[in-house]
Amino acid sequence: MTKTEEKIEFYIAEMEKLGVNFKKDLFTKVVKGLGPSIFKKDAEIVSCSDASELATVKKNFLIKKHGLEDSEKLDEAIQAVCEKMGKSNKKKYRAIFYYILVEDLGLEGNYPDKAKKEEVKKEETKTETKKAEAPKAETKEAVTEDSNVVAELAEEAVVEIPEVEVIDPDKFLAEFNWHKYEEGIEEVDADKIEAFNKELENIQGFVEERQLLEGTVIRITDREAIIDINSKSEGVISLNEFRYNPHLKVGDKVDVLVDKLEDNTGQLVLSHRKARVIKAWQRVNTAHETGEVVTGHVKCRTKGGMIVDVFGLEAFLPGSQIDVKPIRDYDQYVDKNMEFKVVKINHEFKNVVVSHKALIEADIAEQKKEIIGQLEKGQVLEGVVKNITSYGVFVDLGGVDGLVHITDLSWSRINHPNEVVELDQTLNVVILDFDEDKTRIQLGLKQLTKHPWEALDPNLKVGDVVEGEITIIADYGAFIEVAPGVEGLIHVSEMSWSTHLRSAQDFVKVGDKVKAQILSLDREDRKMSLGMKQLQPDPWTDITAKYPVGSKHVGTVRNYTNFGVFVELEEGIDGLVYISDLSWTKKIKHPSEFVKVGDKLDVVVLELNPEERKLNLGHKQTQENPWDAVESKYTIGSVHEGTVKERNDKGAIVNFEDNVEGFVPSRHMEKEDGSKLVKGDTADFKVLEFNKEYRRLVVSHTATFKEQEQKNIAVAKKKMEEQDKTTIGEANQALADLKKKMEKGE
Repeated sequence: MTKTEEKIEFYIAEMEKLGVNFKKDLFTKVVKGLGPSIFKKDAEIVSCSDASELATVKKNFLIKKHGLEDSEKLDEAIQAVCEKMGKSNKKKYRAIFYYILVEDLGLEGNYPDKAKKEEVKKEETKTETKKAEAPKAETKEAVTEDSNVVAELAEEAVVEIPEVEVIDPDKFLAEFNWHKYEEGIEEVDADKIEAFNKELENIQGFVEERQLLEGTVIRITDREAIIDINSKSEGVISLNEFRYNPHLKVGDKVDVLVDKLEDNTGQLVLSHRKARVIKAWQRVNTAHETGEVVTGHVKCRTKGGMIVDVFGLEAFLPGSQIDVKPIRDYDQYVDKNMEFKVVKINHEFKNVVVSHKALIEADIAEQKKEIIGQLEKGQVLEGVVKNITSYGVFVDLGGVDGLVHITDLSWSRINHPNEVVELDQTLNVVILDFDEDKTRIQLGLKQLTKHPWEALDPNLKVGDVVEGEITIIADYGAFIEVAPGVEGLIHVSEMSWSTHLRSAQDFVKVGDKVKAQILSLDREDRKMSLGMKQLQPDPWTDITAKYPVGSKHVGTVRNYTNFGVFVELEEGIDGLVYISDLSWTKKIKHPSEFVKVGDKLDVVVLELNPEERKLNLGHKQTQENPWDAVESKYTIGSVHEGTVKERNDKGAIVNFEDNVEGFVPSRHMEKEDGSKLVKGDTADFKVLEFNKEYRRLVVSHTATFKEQEQKNIAVAKKKMEEQDKTTIGEANQALADLKKKMEKGE
């Protein structure tokens, strides 16, 4: 298969991807008609975004080659091909582009079959031969401008006919150069074109923009360096780009980037700075991929670390990546050359992060494994405090670090490790645990001393009173240190006899000296619970004498729930007032509608249970039941004036005098004019139902005028009935009289 045939097969595969229907024979003719241009990368592609190139397609291919007239139709056809091949498709091959134009414009006739083409050529050749064998040429007459004058004279001109060479038509057609006839140039073999392109690749004289090359300094002026890159012309680079190299001289090899092939003056423009940046990025990327160690120069300090020059690029060295131990003085590294490892590259923002710590860690990793392999649990070692954090202390054991957690620093409770140790302090620690795989070592300091619980007074027992300092306060209670390293918990419920639990902060604060009674003591689990309220008398001891059933008192509202209000009579004595015992007359949905926390409230003791420490109180019982007094007033059928307090879906609440509330159903809220009562309206209401036990009063406004209407209707009906009877009697009498008259007449 020839190179041209391979190219045709390639184009056919591309057309199948685009979904273009094609005729292989016709497409082959279109491709061969393009000649060697299909093998040139710069001529093989059509750019639809380049208006000048589309104009060239129209001029050379459609107008010149196919003889079409210039019109908007040609432009529309070209744009249609661009749409068909896809605007985002950057590989619009010229051969496919031309073929679609041929099909869309119906130009298939310009590509006839070979046999038909030969017949046409034979006919044209015969015609040419006959014309050449004519013995004489006809004379032409000259006509004057004046139409009234007849041709005066005609002379015969005798022309000598040269000898005509007889041509064999078959041989002529077989040897005829059809490619030159169609394209205007000789056809070049595809293999020769490919070989020629390969030769061009080896010639450095042909350069492209953005190409990276090595050049030679051939001359240096006051402001510029002339660089030879083995091209048709030398390039010029400003000496400012060589400020890092003051010793630049003629003959030096330098990296350059072809910035522009020609500027306004036709000069080749090169850049050494851009070439250095590209080379530097290539080296940095390679170092990042391979893990190569690079050397950089620390330029200056910056926020959070240092700026390092690596291959001419500015890289960031975080403070945490300078050394394995914390660095306090960054300035000691400025203006020094150090080895680094490229750990991160952000290509989007062109950022490079390097680390010196990674190199140190790699070196000490083996040392750590060797040291850890010699460790044993319980072994006591000497170390130096390397770093102090809020959660513990890092100790250097001589090449490997261990952590002493804050809870392992002291048996007593501490807020920060610096209360016990300080930086660079030398101390003994004990190995609690270690992980060979993760190279982690857990150390302890307090384990070197006896546990405080073991030194606790053996005579201390439950019921004894101890004194200590509050160390920590939590929501559930407070911790008191009764001895160095020994703490006990005072639960919030043990701080006061009150059943109304509050926060421990309401009773004590950190640092307070308090006394408490030991409630439980577990030396094995090292737990102690304490109580403060036990040091005060229990108010429930004589509760029956102080608060007998039926006695009245004044308490303070401490809290309320959906079902009632908790009222404190004194410290430790709380009682519950149910929501139903708050008011005789008001319907209360939530206690917050009636009282607020902190209010003083009159109560009566309704029920007392000392064993269960329960006290049931009532507020409405401090007043007389108004329903007893209004029972005789709000009898069924009686009418009273009231005001609509609020409305809901079922009806409305109506306020009457004596603080009595009644309920009017929605169907009984209709006025005489047909409208409904609204909030704030004052009207008469008729009592439909009264229940003293359940404090229920149901009223109706509609019934007040409906009953009168019923009475009026009854009276009117009675009158109508009487009128009807009178009218019928009179009619009967008239008929009787008429009958008598008729009988007399007979």
